[in-house]
Amino acid sequence: MNDKSSLFKTEDGKAAFLNSYNQLLAKCSVPYEELNMNTRYGKTYIVACGDKSLPPLILLHGSGSNSSMWIGDIANYSKNYRVFAVDIPGDPGKSEEKQYSLKSSAYSEWMDDVLRSLQLQKASFIGISLGAWMIINFAVKHPAKVDKIVLISPSGIGPQKISFMLKAIPLMLLGEKGRDMVTRLVNGNQSIPEEALKNQKLISRHYKFRTESVPIFTDSELSRLTMPVMLIAGEKDVMLHSKKSVERLSRLLPDANVNLLPDYGHVLINLTHSILPFLLAD
Repeated sequence: MNDKSSLFKTEDGKAAFLNSYNQLLAKCSVPYEELNMNTRYGKTYIVACGDKSLPPLILLHGSGSNSSMWIGDIANYSKNYRVFAVDIPGDPGKSEEKQYSLKSSAYSEWMDDVLRSLQLQKASFIGISLGAWMIINFAVKHPAKVDKIVLISPSGIGPQKISFMLKAIPLMLLGEKGRDMVTRLVNGNQSIPEEALKNQKLISRHYKFRTESVPIFTDSELSRLTMPVMLIAGEKDVMLHSKKSVERLSRLLPDANVNLLPDYGHVLINLTHSILPFLLAD
């Protein structure tokens, strides 16, 4: 039966997804806690690890994903940080299922509530795609609460590629085979673990994806990012004009650490060797 209030097409589909999600979490190589924090936008689910005395680092996944995407990286980050991998409301995770408009103040207020619930005055952030957009959206409004930011394949800087949507929509109508083709396009040259691919397929089959266009930040907004900024994008990103993102941020923030990776697409993983030196630098 289809519950119109749910982000999933069926309850069976949601149950299959959650089972897969829990299996991925079980692969985590370091001890972790599962937190459920209250915000004005409902419950927020967080995977937390690392010593509580270490500085905080918040990880935000992309659209149509969840905190399990960080399982391969979280052990490295937790050596130096108290890590909080957060499920964004409205995405296929364990947080509140309601989606809020990206044009509203909802998600910046939500992020502020998350910090308050975790009793954090300030944190560093890493986000990919929509998660990176969430970070920018919060940082331009609350710069004093942001230490450093790492933006991976960020939405909201360069434009989206209309050509991808024109290609993806008919492919999605082809069922399992078409969904697999779209997944390969998005993942690019990345080698994705089999369990993670299974989770992606379940999401693709059962989740009701966001249809709202992601707002582009103005020059004035991006210029407010006075904290240290790192951007990493793949030159062969099929979803975003990554070269335009890199050129625009380099122009507006000449001190930013900007990286365009040749031969890589939208999904970028296993980057801790590049990101940690930036985060740990004085």
